[in-house]
Amino acid sequence: MGRHLGIVADDFTGALMVAGYIEGAGIYCPVVFDHAGLIPEAPIIVAGTRTRTIAVSDALAELARMSDAFVQAGYARLAYKACASFDSTAEGNIGPAADFLADRQGLRPVLMSAGFPRYGTTVHQGHLFYRGRLVSDSIKRFDPLTPMPDPDLVRFLSLQTPHPIALVNHATLVNGAGAAGEAVDALAAEGAGHVLFDMSDDNDAEVAAELACARPSVVVASDPLIIAYACRLARAEPAHPMPPPRHADGPAAVIAGSVGPVVLRQLDVFGEAHPVLTVDLLDPRGEAGMIAAALEWAIPFVGARPFAISSATDAEGVERAQRMLGPLGAARRAEHVLGTIAKGLYERGVTRFVVAGGETSGAVVSALGIGAVRAFPEGPLGTGFCVAEGGTPISLYLKPGKLGADDVLLRALDLMNA
Repeated sequence: MGRHLGIVADDFTGALMVAGYIEGAGIYCPVVFDHAGLIPEAPIIVAGTRTRTIAVSDALAELARMSDAFVQAGYARLAYKACASFDSTAEGNIGPAADFLADRQGLRPVLMSAGFPRYGTTVHQGHLFYRGRLVSDSIKRFDPLTPMPDPDLVRFLSLQTPHPIALVNHATLVNGAGAAGEAVDALAAEGAGHVLFDMSDDNDAEVAAELACARPSVVVASDPLIIAYACRLARAEPAHPMPPPRHADGPAAVIAGSVGPVVLRQLDVFGEAHPVLTVDLLDPRGEAGMIAAALEWAIPFVGARPFAISSATDAEGVERAQRMLGPLGAARRAEHVLGTIAKGLYERGVTRFVVAGGETSGAVVSALGIGAVRAFPEGPLGTGFCVAEGGTPISLYLKPGKLGADDVLLRALDLMNA
């Protein structure tokens, strides 16, 4: 079995999402959260990291650690997976990650692509749209850490890298990989260090993937291009003989750390059937006190019925926490509190977790000490289900905070019981 591509994802939910689609194509694709958990015989492998919102220097150190481990295991091609809306700031971390991999591999221009058309995120003429609106006019403008004020990705990403960024638009991509390749070569001759592809529809991803496979490439992209690229590279590989994963038995809990109206509505619907506790990040008892109180509250429900513990709040609550702790401080406190609560719940018998929020997912998986998981292929809720490999079985459903129907938390629990 060949080792074709090592993918470093900038958060844990994104890692599971691409792995689930690749597994659905019949290609074995484990997800690791620690380089010690690498499985060298896998044709495609994904690392879930937390590089989306941490400091640039820390993100590059994590990217170096995982990419070095992949190359040492025999993966000659590397890719960096960012979220569909390319959540980032003027400092990074997408541009710095692209520059790091380009320098490490000695390959330019980097091939870049944002968007995920099936979920309403597209890029046309280099402009990012989220659910039919420019990202700067969408709910993404309320993101506490990466509000994305500029929809022009060429202009915005140019703030993150000293290397010029150029665009291959949809009108060129509809003419196929040959035309796209000629455009990339011309832009590279003019000095482009990165080339961004439009993502107006799924065909744009297929054309870009065909081009990327035809030449040595560094790819920095969201889900559609990463998935299409991986599947093309490994399409001649037989399906891995391991059976598909099964969910763990045992009590279940929901952990929600995202912010905004989507997750609040999901918690409201969940709360109509099950108990919900919202922790206050400004609780005067401090972190240890609020963690202990949350675990004491949860004990009567463990094994008796599902329940949720959340730090999610409305815009006023977010503003109050950020005013006292700073945007990053509030986010990190929420992650630490919820991750520690999840660990305490596991120690009290909970083995199935539904987690809302990319950063929260990273905190929970890290707190549980999970080194590797096997992703489930796409199902009724898309991707995001996985089981921990080795040790005591743990099942997880990790979802981005801003995705999913109102009843997604309830449905996820039902599917874990199926």
